[in-house]
Amino acid sequence: MPRNLIVDPSNVRSRSVITAPEIPVNAYEPNFERELETYGKEGLIDILHDMIAVRQFETMLNSIKTTGAWNGVEYNHRGPAHLSIGQESAVVGQASQLAPDDFLFGSHRSHGEILAKCYSASRKLDNAQLEEIMKTFLDGETLGFAEQVGYDNLTELAENFILYGTVAETFARKAGFNRGLGGSMHAFFAPFGSMPNNAIVGGSADIALGSALFKRINRQDGIVIANIGDASMGCGPVWEAMGFAAMDQFRTLWKDGVQGNPPIWFNFFNNFYGMGGQTAGETMGYDILARVGLGVNPEGMHAERVDGLNPLAVADAVNRKREILAAGKGPVLTDTITYRFSGHSPSDASSYRTRDEVELWEQHDGLKNYARYLVDNGVLSQGEVDDIQAKFDDRLTKVIALATKDEESSPRVGIDFIESVIYSNGNEEKLSDAGVELLEPLEENARVKSLKSKIRTAKDENGKPVSKVKAYSYRDALFEAIAHRFATDPTMAAWGEENRDWGGAFAVYRGLTEMLPYHRLFNSPISEAAIIGAGVGYALSGGRALVELMYCDFLGRAGDEIFNQAAKWQAMSAGLLKMPLVMRVSVGSKYGAQHSQDWAALVAHMPGLKVYYPATPYDAKGMMNLALRGTDPVVFFESQLLYDVAEQFEEGGVPEGYYEVPEGEPVVRREGTDLTIAVIGPTLYRVMEAADLLEEKYGVSTEVIDLRFVAPLNLDPIVESVKKTGRLVLTSDAVDRGSFLHTVASQVQTLAFDHLDAPVTVVGSRNVITPAAELEKIFFPQPEWLIDAIHERVLPLTGHVPSSNQTDAELARRSREGL
Repeated sequence: MPRNLIVDPSNVRSRSVITAPEIPVNAYEPNFERELETYGKEGLIDILHDMIAVRQFETMLNSIKTTGAWNGVEYNHRGPAHLSIGQESAVVGQASQLAPDDFLFGSHRSHGEILAKCYSASRKLDNAQLEEIMKTFLDGETLGFAEQVGYDNLTELAENFILYGTVAETFARKAGFNRGLGGSMHAFFAPFGSMPNNAIVGGSADIALGSALFKRINRQDGIVIANIGDASMGCGPVWEAMGFAAMDQFRTLWKDGVQGNPPIWFNFFNNFYGMGGQTAGETMGYDILARVGLGVNPEGMHAERVDGLNPLAVADAVNRKREILAAGKGPVLTDTITYRFSGHSPSDASSYRTRDEVELWEQHDGLKNYARYLVDNGVLSQGEVDDIQAKFDDRLTKVIALATKDEESSPRVGIDFIESVIYSNGNEEKLSDAGVELLEPLEENARVKSLKSKIRTAKDENGKPVSKVKAYSYRDALFEAIAHRFATDPTMAAWGEENRDWGGAFAVYRGLTEMLPYHRLFNSPISEAAIIGAGVGYALSGGRALVELMYCDFLGRAGDEIFNQAAKWQAMSAGLLKMPLVMRVSVGSKYGAQHSQDWAALVAHMPGLKVYYPATPYDAKGMMNLALRGTDPVVFFESQLLYDVAEQFEEGGVPEGYYEVPEGEPVVRREGTDLTIAVIGPTLYRVMEAADLLEEKYGVSTEVIDLRFVAPLNLDPIVESVKKTGRLVLTSDAVDRGSFLHTVASQVQTLAFDHLDAPVTVVGSRNVITPAAELEKIFFPQPEWLIDAIHERVLPLTGHVPSSNQTDAELARRSREGL
């Protein structure tokens, strides 16, 4: 909501006609003399070499999968093999013109992209840089294997290194590029600009957008390309990423050397099939894919169909589109036509297409035609072409023989290593030594100054409640932590819906607009997948991202980005990547069924995510400080019930200075001897009410533990409490069925079974839709529910008459009826 951009009705109501830019289709015209001058003889030969390398690599993998052997080397490869035989011209032509600091994100069919990008980058680095990368990567382990394959010079050693790293990764070996944890579909090599390749169709689109944002915001060189397939045109996150990348604000509002759209290129490798679905003629309606760029921005995304069967046509497109991106006039879309002669995977019999169609395309085989083109123009003889293939085949045979040896010679990682890379557990004050860009010093910010006059406890020195106007609240605590990190880490950027001018959906960001330039805090489209996905790409590229989903219920719209991307890339990279990404998620109330759900259990189920859920201002600040200094993806839950709450538990209130809450550590809010109640989220305050009633009316001394964390979570304090009290009740506002607290109950029951005098009991919200605000008391756990559950299942309370139904029979009924 920028106040300086006026929507003028006299303009928007005026009569006009929209005209669209023309879209070039296969416009490249071969001209050998020009090509020779542009690329040089060696450059033209390098392109052929790399195309042969990709073809033979894929042919090898196909043979291994279908026959168990290639060139006399036997191996049983159990993993996937999505091949790109026939698509060599497209990937090699593209990579040939990319620099090492140009980033390439691909798909599940990306062996060729890895090889082509790495070969290209290795040629463009000077010898000292190239040697340094190979020697330091995995402490030289991959290089040690590469050196066992014959080589005469550094160029050949680099080829061994690239081949071995890719083959070993495909076969899940420890010296592979990602220690075997990425495998065939997720392998990459970031030092050469080959970035994470994504097994989710279209999954690279919004990740690459975030990487391009990182380059733009942090003034980094290079462009970013998302190589995605034609079938991904049916994926929502792809459209979200394109819309996000085309936002006008990059040109109208961003200043100080960062103005202009992020250098992002959406390249669709169009092989005309999405698995067995024919995109042209069956599952899509665009006729020519490049047409869709017309719906995104006035430039039509500079869209173009490129002849991907000619590597020089693709190389030409790279050189032309790079200029557009460097000028900040992107995003760019290309529809690069190609064809896979192989099936979607070796198990695909291609029953959805005829042999006649494949034979038609084989006549247009880019590799054969390009080799013939070089021979016809005197660059090489056919014998020299054959020698390139023979030499590569020999090298590849030696590499796969080495990479498929027994475990002692070519080991794999164990589960202990996988556990060690699920989280990075880093603590970084800042991720760059660049200067911090602020519009005003932190201490001069109006909100920062106003907070100094607020009372940081819920009660004043006389024990009287502090008014809402004077009290330092939960939202103030979040603001202080966030403002501190903005003033400390120059890479930190935040985006989401209503982040700027509005002050954030719930006023947490109020005051930051005056302190931060646009490129550090900005409004995004209402595109939850792109909001989170861009955060993932920004973080794995070297920045710190703070992104926001306005309501927890919208997690579903960013499900892949949270569950498959943010959660997994640290582990799939074998710890080579870090993910300093904090995802703020507000848990609603009073807004009904689609805006008032606690989905902590969903993210708790996903390995690789850290999950925080503070219930007090002290914890909100200390836990946000912790999250924003870490290097792991954190889902940070904030209850809308708490934004106005003042600090009621911490003696002395919320400190003005910096502090952190110990990660994963629950805290005792009230000590007791007869019963333990463990709670997470805003239910804490109802639990405290219940504890008062239990003490006053029934003489039950209740120990209250605020879990604060979902993952990681130290169970020891809970177990120790249970050893003392013998009884445990767990509660939160999440619906009972599938609640994370059932996991805690199971674990504590296992760890403290001999000390329990009653079964562990969980009290959650009812398994129905969240009703309107007027009905919330019959949905969310109330103090009387807890007391009834204790009476019915844990500890009979003398004289108690239940007012809600918490009996065993009722639990069985609800389960039987799906309630």
